[in-house]
This record gives sequence, C-alpha cells and structure tokens, in this order.
Amino acid sequence: MKKTFIFLFYLLAGIIVGSLLANLCAGVPFLSWLAYSGTIGFAAGNPACLDLIIIKLYFGFSLAVSVAQILCISLALFFYSRVRHI
Repeated sequence: MKKTFIFLFYLLAGIIVGSLLANLCAGVPFLSWLAYSGTIGFAAGNPACLDLIIIKLYFGFSLAVSVAQILCISLALFFYSRVRHI
C-alpha cells in the first residue's frame, strides 16, 4: 500500500513538473521543442450527448501530452525504481 502511494506521488510529480517545464520553455528559442504537445481523445470539441429529457449527459475525453511531460515522467519512474528497493 505504501509503495502504491509513493508510485502515485512520483507519477503526479513528473506530470506536474513536466507541465510547468513545458509552459516555461514555450517562448525560449532553443527549448521550445519541450513544449511541443499532441492531443489524444475523442469528441473534445463536440462531446457526445445523452439526452434523458430530465438531464443531459455529455461525454468527452481529451489528453494533451508534451515532450517535457514525457521526459519528466520517465525520470520520475526511473527514480521510483531506485527508491522502491529501499
């Protein structure tokens, strides 16, 4: 249980640090490649609608991942693999 929380902490830290790094490097000429991102998902602009007369439910999913996030998540998982044995 404790290892699961440590894993989630490292994963979330990698995602957050990667997002911050991507935002900071967006305007820097030699580091702007870190901010390059792609979006994966469906119905992001026009979500699917389930109309039940009383309530309308909209379904959509979109995930944007940048190069900086991929690098930071990889580093976080590497450090987690070193720490989990302790």
